[in-house]
Amino acid sequence: MSAQIRMSSILAALAVVCLAGQAIAQDKPIRVRGDVIAIDGPMMTVKSRDGKEMKIKLADNVSVAAIVPIKIEDIKPNSYIGVSAMPQPDGSQRAMHVHIFPEALRGVAEGFGPWDVQPGSTMTNATVVETVAGVDGQTIMVKYKDGEKKIIVPKDAVLVTYVPGDKAELVAGAKIFIIAAVPQPDGTFTSARVNVGRGVAPPM
Repeated sequence: MSAQIRMSSILAALAVVCLAGQAIAQDKPIRVRGDVIAIDGPMMTVKSRDGKEMKIKLADNVSVAAIVPIKIEDIKPNSYIGVSAMPQPDGSQRAMHVHIFPEALRGVAEGFGPWDVQPGSTMTNATVVETVAGVDGQTIMVKYKDGEKKIIVPKDAVLVTYVPGDKAELVAGAKIFIIAAVPQPDGTFTSARVNVGRGVAPPM
C-alpha cells in the first residue's frame, strides 16, 4: 500500500475518532484503553486499563494509526492540537497529554468539553495562538470557535502525533486506544479503527 493511500486511511480513521461523539449517541460504542493480550485471526483480545478482558473483532480493512512521541518544540503557533487536561482554580487547563492533528483534520471536533481519561478531565481541540516557555513547562494559548483556553503543559505531559500504522503492529504487548468499540450481542466488540503506541502508550 502506498504511503499516500495509507495516510488517507489514517486521516479517515482520525475523522472517525474526532466525530465519535455522534457515533456514541447512535450506537453506544465505548472507548477502550489497554494492552493487547493475543491476536487470533481478526479477533484481538485486550486487557483494558480496569483489568477486564475484552474480545474485539477487527474489520477486514481495519485502519491502524501509530501514536509516536514528539517534542514540545513541535507544537507551534497555528498547530491544530488536542489536549486532555485537568481544570485549574484559575480557569486554565493543566495538560496530561497533547497531540498534534494532521493538517488535513484542522477544525475537526473543534471545541472544549468533558473527557474520560480520568475523572473530571477535559478535552480541548483548538488552534495554537501563542506558546511561552516557563520554569515549570510551556504555556499555550489556544482558540476554538466558541472561545479560548490557557493550557499549562508541564514537563511530564505526554506529547504525541499520528502517523500511518500497520496491522502487523497489533501484537501481544502492544498498547492500544480504540475510540469506538461497538458492543455485540455475544459480549464481544467490533472495531474498524485502532490507535497503537509506537514508542509511547496512547495517552488519550
